[in-house]
Amino acid sequence: MEQSAIHQKNVITQLGLILAWVGLLAYSLMAGGCTSNASDESQQQHIKKVEKTTVTPLRIVSLNGTITEVLCVLGYEQNIVGVDVTSTYPSAINKLPKVGHTRNMQAEGIISLKPSLILGKTEELKPELIQQLKATKIDLELFKIDYSVQGAKQLIKDIAQKLPPTNGATVEALTKQIDEPLTKLEKLPNTPKVLFIYARGAGTLMVAGKNTPVQKIIEMAGGQNAINDFDNFKPLTAEALVKANPEVILMFESGLKSLDEGNGLLKIPGVVNTNAGRNKAFVAMDGQFLTGFSPRLGQAVYTLNKKLKATLATQ
Repeated sequence: MEQSAIHQKNVITQLGLILAWVGLLAYSLMAGGCTSNASDESQQQHIKKVEKTTVTPLRIVSLNGTITEVLCVLGYEQNIVGVDVTSTYPSAINKLPKVGHTRNMQAEGIISLKPSLILGKTEELKPELIQQLKATKIDLELFKIDYSVQGAKQLIKDIAQKLPPTNGATVEALTKQIDEPLTKLEKLPNTPKVLFIYARGAGTLMVAGKNTPVQKIIEMAGGQNAINDFDNFKPLTAEALVKANPEVILMFESGLKSLDEGNGLLKIPGVVNTNAGRNKAFVAMDGQFLTGFSPRLGQAVYTLNKKLKATLATQ
């Protein structure tokens, strides 16, 4: 009887040891699996981190001043490695390499900056330049710029859609930035006739006809274009100037400066025979600001509206 009890006790002890061993084995396998999973997850995170840090930074060459402005406000200023000569805003852009004007820029100069993306205006680039740039396989995006409030907003949207997200301004914020100043415009008396003169010294004088950016912004600011007999620009003549008889002459700041300010403008044949000349009603604004139709469009229209009102008030 006593021996049977001892035997039973030994069996129970051995069974307990077996169960303990099985338990340890199961725990070991589970722990190993968890460690393996953690190791795999850590390795995947490391790979993602390496991939993120080895992505080639976006290098942009902008071939239009308005496109450059849009890029900057969207948060891509640090990605721009080269610009055309019309890209003057913001001021930091002037430190970048210039690739020339669309009339004479060469593909080699653009390619030498090693861009990964080239942006330009559809109508400005010569077909042969477009063909040369496309042959390089560098990403080339061309945009149509419509000179209107809606056109300015659409350009911002189109550029934003072609680029990865940044911490810059949103399309919605920039749309609001355009609209707000336009609600503050004041009505001008008798829709004044405004003549825009493009000048590069007395030897280069052109006047704006219809279907020009400057005609559109004059009208948006409450005036009317003084000459509508032709499209685009034509050389200035004394006869045309006297016939148009503008109440205000509008110029780029750089153009007026090239004529020795107002004194030089009065020496141009025909100017003193106009209402604008007799009253010295001259208004000057920065070229890109005035005609860029950029995110600053609302501010530009508002500024011109105020300048026209102030100038007319002195007559």
